[in-house]
Amino acid sequence: MLQLEGVTKRFGGLTAVRNVTLDVQAGELLGIIGPNGAGKTTLFNVISGFYRPEEGRIRFDGRDVTGLSAHAIARLGLTRTFQIVKPFGNLSVSDNVMIGALTRLSSIREARAEAERVIALCGLGPHAHARAKALPIALRKRLEVARALATRPRLLLLDEVMAGLRPTECDQMVAIFRELNRADGTTILLIEHVMRAVMALARHIGVLHHGEVIARGSPQEIVRDPKVLECYLGEETEI
Repeated sequence: MLQLEGVTKRFGGLTAVRNVTLDVQAGELLGIIGPNGAGKTTLFNVISGFYRPEEGRIRFDGRDVTGLSAHAIARLGLTRTFQIVKPFGNLSVSDNVMIGALTRLSSIREARAEAERVIALCGLGPHAHARAKALPIALRKRLEVARALATRPRLLLLDEVMAGLRPTECDQMVAIFRELNRADGTTILLIEHVMRAVMALARHIGVLHHGEVIARGSPQEIVRDPKVLECYLGEETEI
């Protein structure tokens, strides 16, 4: 579904992403981990059209999307969330999600129905009419996911949506993503530092360090890889 071939992104003399080649199959649930500054969010920005790579190609569902705008890529079914959530604070949860739905739907009635479906899926029903700015962080994270889901993505990029959540809140988010992947067939690519969530959710994991992929494998393989232990995990992680 998603193919990256030798993708490189530079900022002046800094190479943030270096020659990344990655293949994400339809229906896959892939985690991307690595230390701060490894290039993970920059990689998402390149994939989703916010940055154009200096080198390499990006293909989504067989189509070359290198250099397409972010909104054009989103309309193709590739949607992402952001680390720092910025909903329309004075609008309700329902209206925020409707805005996402309207990127793919032209009818207000259909967008409202889609928003109701996604709000229920994300466990936001009791808060549908609350102002977004009044939500605690855990619910704002859910709203960020709901807005992305309302665009009806085929591939969903999740950028640290579980950062700052309590363990029980992380478990609830993991359950939502498992159901999305299982029931709707949504392909998921996630960046995450919360290893509890990564190990519970991802079937395969890629590791970035200094902008390069240094390892890829099952969670069991990754937590025992000497290169990963040295640069990121520090010691074997329970799975």
